[in-house]
Amino acid sequence: MFHLRTCAAKLRPLTASQTVKTFSQNKPAAIRTFQQIRCYSAPVAAEPFLSGTSSNYVEEMYCAWLENPKSVHKSWDIFFRNTNAGAPPGTAYQSPLSLSRSSLATMAHAQSLVEAQPNVDKLVEDHLAVQSLIRAYQVRGHQIAKLDPLGISCVNFDDAPIRGHHVAQLDPLGILDADLDSSVPADIISSTDKLGFYGLHESDLDKVFHLPTTTFIGGQEPALPLREIIRRLEMAYCQHIGVEFMFINDLEQCQWIRQKFETPGIMQFTNEEKRTLLARLVRSTRFEEFLQRKWSSEKRFGLEGCEVLIPALKTIIDMSSANGVDYVIMGMPHRGRLNVLANVIRKELEQIFCQFDSKLEAADEGSGDMKYHLGMYHRRINRVTDRNITLSLVANPSHLEAADPVVMGKTKAEQFYCGDTEGKKVMSILLHGDAAFAGQGIVYETFHLSDLPSYTTHGTVHVVVNNQIGFTTDPRMARSSPYPTDVARVVNAPIFHVNSDDPEAVMYVCKVAAEWRNTFHKDVVVDLVCYRRNGHNEMDEPMFTQPLMYKQIRKQKPVLQKYAELLVSQGVVNQPEYEEEISKYDKICEEAFTRSKDEKILHIKHWLDSPWPGFFTLDGQPRSMTCPSTGLEEDILTHIGNVASSVPVENFTIHGGLSRILKTRRELVTNRTVDWALAEYMAFGSLLKEGIHVRLSGQDVERGTFSHRHHVLHDQNVDKRTCIPMNHLWPNQAPYTVCNSSLSEYGVLGFELGFAMASPNALVLWEAQFGDFNNMAQCIIDQFICPGQAKWVRQNGIVLLLPHGMEGMGPEHSSARPERFLQMCNDDPDVLPNLQEENFDISQLYDCNWIVVNCSTPGNFFHVLRRQILLPFRKPLIVFTPKSLLRHPEARTSFDEMLPGTHFQRVIPEDGPAAQNPDKVKRLLFCTGKVYYDLTRERKARDMAEEVAITRIEQLSPFPFDLLLKEAQKYPNAELAWCQEEHKNQGYYDYVKPRLRTTIDRAKPVWYAGRDPAAAPATGNKKTHLTELQRFLDTAFDLDAFKKFS
Repeated sequence: MFHLRTCAAKLRPLTASQTVKTFSQNKPAAIRTFQQIRCYSAPVAAEPFLSGTSSNYVEEMYCAWLENPKSVHKSWDIFFRNTNAGAPPGTAYQSPLSLSRSSLATMAHAQSLVEAQPNVDKLVEDHLAVQSLIRAYQVRGHQIAKLDPLGISCVNFDDAPIRGHHVAQLDPLGILDADLDSSVPADIISSTDKLGFYGLHESDLDKVFHLPTTTFIGGQEPALPLREIIRRLEMAYCQHIGVEFMFINDLEQCQWIRQKFETPGIMQFTNEEKRTLLARLVRSTRFEEFLQRKWSSEKRFGLEGCEVLIPALKTIIDMSSANGVDYVIMGMPHRGRLNVLANVIRKELEQIFCQFDSKLEAADEGSGDMKYHLGMYHRRINRVTDRNITLSLVANPSHLEAADPVVMGKTKAEQFYCGDTEGKKVMSILLHGDAAFAGQGIVYETFHLSDLPSYTTHGTVHVVVNNQIGFTTDPRMARSSPYPTDVARVVNAPIFHVNSDDPEAVMYVCKVAAEWRNTFHKDVVVDLVCYRRNGHNEMDEPMFTQPLMYKQIRKQKPVLQKYAELLVSQGVVNQPEYEEEISKYDKICEEAFTRSKDEKILHIKHWLDSPWPGFFTLDGQPRSMTCPSTGLEEDILTHIGNVASSVPVENFTIHGGLSRILKTRRELVTNRTVDWALAEYMAFGSLLKEGIHVRLSGQDVERGTFSHRHHVLHDQNVDKRTCIPMNHLWPNQAPYTVCNSSLSEYGVLGFELGFAMASPNALVLWEAQFGDFNNMAQCIIDQFICPGQAKWVRQNGIVLLLPHGMEGMGPEHSSARPERFLQMCNDDPDVLPNLQEENFDISQLYDCNWIVVNCSTPGNFFHVLRRQILLPFRKPLIVFTPKSLLRHPEARTSFDEMLPGTHFQRVIPEDGPAAQNPDKVKRLLFCTGKVYYDLTRERKARDMAEEVAITRIEQLSPFPFDLLLKEAQKYPNAELAWCQEEHKNQGYYDYVKPRLRTTIDRAKPVWYAGRDPAAAPATGNKKTHLTELQRFLDTAFDLDAFKKFS
């Protein structure tokens, strides 16, 4: 009874007169309602005892009856039961009976009527059934929405019947829809027989049901007939918009979405908004048609079939601008990029058109890139909001979705530099293709960063251009999920599917998406279900693989024509106005085409997506070609060292083991010495003092994989209480960001690359947990970091810290694959540069595509990090960092090597007895990194300090030809050999040998001492490791080892 009372109490009442007044136009007199206080189905006039004066009494009787039906007179019991059962007017009330024979018969009939009528249980069950029905539409209504502009149903994966219907009936053309699940959910009322799923019948369609608080379909009406409930649910969820949101576990967010899509009449547009939409469609469509007319045989990856993308993006930008956003950063694949550049970013049309001229000469150094890969940066007035807006479209390679984390990183950086901690000023928009969105793992990695404290951009609007095909691959072969957007569910991002042939529905969805991002600062996905009128590109023939689909597409009327006809029929515009809009834009294109013929030189720098105002000269050149000393005053070194070895927060309890580490640091500072961790600390701290933001990111970087860094201290007694001493160095220092990343390399490195794009005045570092993990981010390295400046005239100073070294730890955690980075260096091994050139070392750095170093001392690591910022330009820096050297007693540097006047040493020459008597040296060993310490230990053990000289190459690329020539000339009688701990087909040998030979004009051979060629980077057996080590050390110090090859 308690459960029954509770359910009944939740059913808010309507009087019979209210019900009749509201719905008299929709149904006959008998209307079923559900009330707690008044629950009368019949009009008041039909019951003789009902009047205004007795209503309070009736209410009291009804409440008592709800508590206990036996507590009221039998006549009231019969009345209330009949009323709740929907008895017709005048029949619910049974007058008191006399004792006559006829009265007794009537009483028996009444008793049977009472027993036959449903009770309150039925009332509650029906009401809950309607609530379940409403929820079913909210959850699964999108599955029967009319999303496909081609009007083609979905093919199942086999020929089995689908819910009683054969595939051929559903899909006569055999073409796929946006949703791979072709079944109609059993709980969606697609026909009246589906009512039985809820225990309802066709006769219930005109009964009135109170609406739950989890729906807005009633508007101002608290109750509706079942027929109207179903109609409004179908209008909200089963038309040209399909909404996926019920997986979101936040009630407020769900309610917000329901209100946006369920409220009756909410999707309304003014005539002015419709005219603006038409004008934008004209520009989008006629731009593609103009390119097709002028360059019909050129690839341009046009937007035909999804022309609505342009007004969609402009709507998102308009709404965001109105909400206070003044900087939008965008990333997109090649399809539609030229149209976006022209009609969203507002790139000059002549600059786009001249790209099609095959005679255009390149004015910039480097390779350049295809026109549909280039980016752009532009600041303009938003005409709708009359506010300034900055738009940046990030350049990207053909690797679909690779730009996603780059855009996120750049957005995060712009938010950081303008103090936008909530994402209210800077936002990102990412465009995707349907096949790539479902197929590329980087999409998930990027989503996974979206709500992490050091990576969140406070919401991204994702727009999927859903062609319903990937190149030539059907969706059924390209994904296992029903929609290409299902990956977004992992972060509770709402997904709005929309038929792209309904421009007003698209605009509404884009408005809601922009409002969602502004309200909740979380990701949202707009799935533009469209088609691709041409093949993958304009030269491709799609009929080879999708003949039936493209027969349908050939019949498809363009969306511009459809919408123009609609507005003309509505009287919003007339035909002459529409044609004038077309003529006006065609004239703009023709005039721009004429001007484009005057362009003779292509300036890629005009397509720069991330300019650095004030850093270069006006013509984009460095302000100097020198680099100041990277040393520091001793008091600065001491101050940083003292902070690094202390806890600058009171009442903060650190781990006992960490106390010993800090004590060791204090002793090093007292002795005017640094180890690896302290050298890094001093480089970072000194740059912070100079106003340079330092950001270190990667897996477990806060402590350091090898427990050497400890940049974040944790209170051992208070949960989540931390301290970053680096942020307590100076009163007005720049902030230091150190953040453990998710277990992602591709996504996180892309993010940090994007962060480094935003400003040259920041040291942005990504550290791999182990060096070989960089291969998980190979796409970012190969497509962005290595060739980025050559392709897009875009400098970047990102630093990669890659732990590397053969320590006997097996093949997986040994090699950072230096051979790959060196192979991609752009210097010529067979050409000796002009060594007399002024500032030769700086010129080399300026000309290279990246810098590759393997430091053997903490001091040199300190210098190379500071040099990265003090250089007058920016280049990526690849650092092969050590593991065992982090605690090696000989891997120490005195303060004297870090004082003013000191620099990074590209080469560290021999400074022992061999250097004192160079003529007596019989072998000159060149090496890099950790193996130096193995060599010096072996040389000392063999007492060969005067016979063998060891020179360390600290900077591998650009190759230090000048310094190595001096070293080779210094030891005229010495054999030259390269020694490395890596296998011969790996490591540095293939890079170093030809350059050394060029350095000495091929006067001598360059011998090899190291491990033999192998498939794996290292052995997994400790004994084998040591055996290999001793073998190549024997070769290095056996002065007769190479005579047999002479």
